[in-house]
Amino acid sequence: MAEEQSHTAQEQDINPWSVEGARDENGEVIAINYEAICRKWNTSIIDDKLLERFEKVTGHKPHRWLRRGLFFSHRDFDRILTLYERGEPFFLYTGRGPSTGSLHLGHTIPLQFTKWLQDVFDVPLVFMLTDDEKALFKDSVTFEDAMHFAMENAKDIIALGFDLKKTFIYSDLKYVSNHFLMNAWEFGKLVTFNQVRGAFGFNESTNIGRIFFPSLQCVAAFATSYPEIWKDEPLTERTQQIANIQCLIPMGIDQDPYFRLLRDNAHRMRFPSPKPALIHSKFLTALQGAGGKMSSSDPNSAIFMTDTAKQIKTKINKYAFSGGQVSIEDHRRLGGNPDVDVSYIYLTYFEEDDAKLEEIYKNYKSGELLTGELKKMTIEVLQQYVAAFQEKRKEVTDELLAAYMKPRKLEWKGNPNPVPAPAPAIRTKEKESA
Repeated sequence: MAEEQSHTAQEQDINPWSVEGARDENGEVIAINYEAICRKWNTSIIDDKLLERFEKVTGHKPHRWLRRGLFFSHRDFDRILTLYERGEPFFLYTGRGPSTGSLHLGHTIPLQFTKWLQDVFDVPLVFMLTDDEKALFKDSVTFEDAMHFAMENAKDIIALGFDLKKTFIYSDLKYVSNHFLMNAWEFGKLVTFNQVRGAFGFNESTNIGRIFFPSLQCVAAFATSYPEIWKDEPLTERTQQIANIQCLIPMGIDQDPYFRLLRDNAHRMRFPSPKPALIHSKFLTALQGAGGKMSSSDPNSAIFMTDTAKQIKTKINKYAFSGGQVSIEDHRRLGGNPDVDVSYIYLTYFEEDDAKLEEIYKNYKSGELLTGELKKMTIEVLQQYVAAFQEKRKEVTDELLAAYMKPRKLEWKGNPNPVPAPAPAIRTKEKESA
């Protein structure tokens, strides 16, 4: 019997195209172990010391998603703080793979966080819509479908409030050419099949479109891929001066394999670029609970940004996994488990007040707050969030979309009070002789 059970256990599987939590010996799904991902991929945990430095350098209180560990891991984010402190240029890059015509709640988390970073740092943002990737990796989606989804998703992204003056949104299928494509081919020449196989699990049956695509997603982090955004006149050639501009990429931890590949090879380009800095988010839990994330392919796992107030209420009441007890009497006596309760988990994202959130946690755990009452709180918060988004979405016209997607010089100011880098120490003869 024990031997039979051991076959049902499996490790969590996190990759750019799917997220599955581990299963125990009984086949039960286990919550995603983010510390294990950090150890496996050798990323750094965002700790209190880094958050203190962030607040000191920027003058801004860390976002609630940073304070609560929902953005939890990074690569070289401390270097970005140094660049900002010294007034040196860097830019933001993030993306979205458009597989449907609407974003869901989970998609908006890294996007809202990216907007917040853009506002805090006052830097340019390039936003990649990987319509080519979705058609390559999802057999049910044609290239025409993916391009249409990209345009609808772009309108959703604009509705989140990104600053037009410093934001360039583009579709791979429409924009990629010129310096961008030159970078992709040059990067592709540097990377072997063994490297992409190791990063993504490709094999001899993988189509060549999928094998080449990582080159595109990687070189989107090179400033030289965007000749239009840096100068009044588009650059006619790539230059080392532009290549030196650092990139910061906010993203879900599942996208990290792309940028490990990039960080290993960025220095080998003809015009070498710094390794991009990364900041990783956890996944917004599926309505069904531990071990999964919201998915566009499973409507019952997600709150979509097109959902009505009634649909949101129904989904939370019907599908949101509860940490409560089976009866009110047992709940009053034993208390609930907010750590696994989906309604509470959603509140950790959308309730700004730390003290209020702590009180909800304590009251639910003690049994004073019932599951139905907790779900009602969450429903109201999500209804307000989605309704506010929908009002903004109505204002996004085709003309506004075209303005965001036009290649052009972006405008930003960066740190208004930079601190010069310390002068290098002068070596005296006494020090040299010593």
